Amino acid sequence: MARSRLAALLSLGLVLGVVEARAAEPNWDQVAEVGTIEIVTHDEDGDARETKIWFVVLDGQGFIRTGNSNWGENIRRDPSDVVLRIEDKEYPLRAEFIENDGLRERVVAAFRAKYGWFDGFINFVRGKRPNIMHMISR
Repeated sequence: MARSRLAALLSLGLVLGVVEARAAEPNWDQVAEVGTIEIVTHDEDGDARETKIWFVVLDGQGFIRTGNSNWGENIRRDPSDVVLRIEDKEYPLRAEFIENDGLRERVVAAFRAKYGWFDGFINFVRGKRPNIMHMISR
């Protein structure tokens, strides 16, 4: 009897752990001031690619962007296979590419406000229209 109770408690703990580990989205407003985060994507061969990136919060939502990066290509291939690591917590998310010019301009302005002149330099070097993604629950 004690063993079955222990097994039930362990099973419940595992289920709760899975639910906690998959906490849909971060509270974007609470993490807005974090400077860099990590993104985990998977290359074509299945290997995990971990990359430090910048992100912004706009209207309580999280956004990321990239040019022609390997991790960006991984997201193009599978937008539902994205994990953001923010302050040692992992958030399995899905990327939604933003094409609306008005929203894109607001996101670019948010990056400029958060990261300053260095963001402008990166945009100059990048030289083309970046991929901007809205990060949402899977």
